[in-house]
Amino acid sequence: MAVSFNSIPSDLKVPLFYAEVDNSQANTATSAMPRLIVGQVNDDAVAAEIGKLTLVPSLSLAKSIGGVGSMLADMYDTWRAIDPAGEVWCLPVKATGTKAAGKVTVMGTATAGGQINLYVAGKLVRATIANGATAAAAATAIAAAVNAAGLSVSAVAATGEVTLSCRWAGLSGNDIQLQMNRQGRANGEITPAGLTVTVTAMAGGVGTPDLAAAIALLGDEPFEFLCGPWADATSLDTWKSLMNDSSGRWSWSRQLYGHVYTGLRGTLGELVALGDTRNDAHVTVYGFEKSCPDPVWRQVAAYAARQAVYISADPARPTQTGELNGITPAPAGERFMLTERQSLLSHGIATAFAQSGAQRIERAVTTYQKNEYGQTDNSYLDSETLHQSAYIIRFLKGRITSKYGRHKLANDGTRFGAGQAIVTPAVIRAELIAGYFILEQMGIAENSDAFAKYLVVERSTTDPTRVNVLYPPDLVNQLRVFALQYQFRLQYQV
Repeated sequence: MAVSFNSIPSDLKVPLFYAEVDNSQANTATSAMPRLIVGQVNDDAVAAEIGKLTLVPSLSLAKSIGGVGSMLADMYDTWRAIDPAGEVWCLPVKATGTKAAGKVTVMGTATAGGQINLYVAGKLVRATIANGATAAAAATAIAAAVNAAGLSVSAVAATGEVTLSCRWAGLSGNDIQLQMNRQGRANGEITPAGLTVTVTAMAGGVGTPDLAAAIALLGDEPFEFLCGPWADATSLDTWKSLMNDSSGRWSWSRQLYGHVYTGLRGTLGELVALGDTRNDAHVTVYGFEKSCPDPVWRQVAAYAARQAVYISADPARPTQTGELNGITPAPAGERFMLTERQSLLSHGIATAFAQSGAQRIERAVTTYQKNEYGQTDNSYLDSETLHQSAYIIRFLKGRITSKYGRHKLANDGTRFGAGQAIVTPAVIRAELIAGYFILEQMGIAENSDAFAKYLVVERSTTDPTRVNVLYPPDLVNQLRVFALQYQFRLQYQV
């Protein structure tokens, strides 16, 4: 028997006992699934980490990088409310353009003390108003309360009017919702008597970050969950280029994989129109109602974080019903109905639904809808399919590279001695089938007998150092629809 050693030389003369340790048969680890948040920092932020890929373990660091109230810090805070244990990296970016601005206008004089309840990007700001306060005094109180709250806007009061300015430049600032007394009189939210308060929506924000320059910094760092709040054509095209199957992170040469999550506020027609312009298996666009209080960056961070938690636990289980902690649903009567959500899903837009006061994932579809010939194709309909496939490929890569990373290759039937570091197509085939049994036991794949039947492992006829494999897994599917016909009787006939 000729044992293949990795380090001990065959011509060693010096006595006596030598041992080398080989871990090739011991690897049972699974790949890590790092998360990536791409978010804007405040325009006045000057942290050294801006424009650099940064591991962020705490909210305090996110705030120190992006600034108080920044999109980056808000996304990180939202993410951690759902995913407290995941490894989260941030890519802080800035955008050129103009800042969005809105107004709160106060008129009259308070004839009773009370509180003004202003919601900024879904967060409540309360300003205490004294009896007899003028409009100017009330505006000053509102501005002070806003600035003290550390929100995504700064406030300046002047002659009964509060100007709210987004802390960063860009189109995203227009998504900051301004609302008065959202919870209503029944919950004690009422404007003090004598005062009239109106809001002017945030508008005027122009510009998006140069996403191409930003994500070029990712290099070959692996990320399973990537999220950013921009769903304009340029940004989506940038993500598509990054993730593509030919030269991107899903290509044979890079094998980084991962999936992108973004989102957009809109009407049914606006969201369907966007879905019809996209066809990318590696991007999920979450569409939500116009009247949702929370801004797009928090919506996206919550959606991606919930996906990350569930997929990391089991890539084959559906993520439906997962709660988006901290996200407030659109008001009753203003939510997408079943028929509308059916249309969104049919046009490549992911959905959520409201239940018991919580917003929950419904189906995280991708924007992929047609094959290269323009024909309807549902092979990449669900994001879970991509995460499952990435899991299986990483599983195989770890198994093969650990066991056979420095083996010799011989034909089937070669009579080599036991203990030799030699592998044959038959041995590889057996290894792949054994690995598939493990995947089946884990509930990632199914039908191992059919898999073994269709598996092809052969030595290349043109390159004697190469083995070619056709690996045909049958992915476990998710339970999506339970259809029941309730056929009742008043009494069974005996």
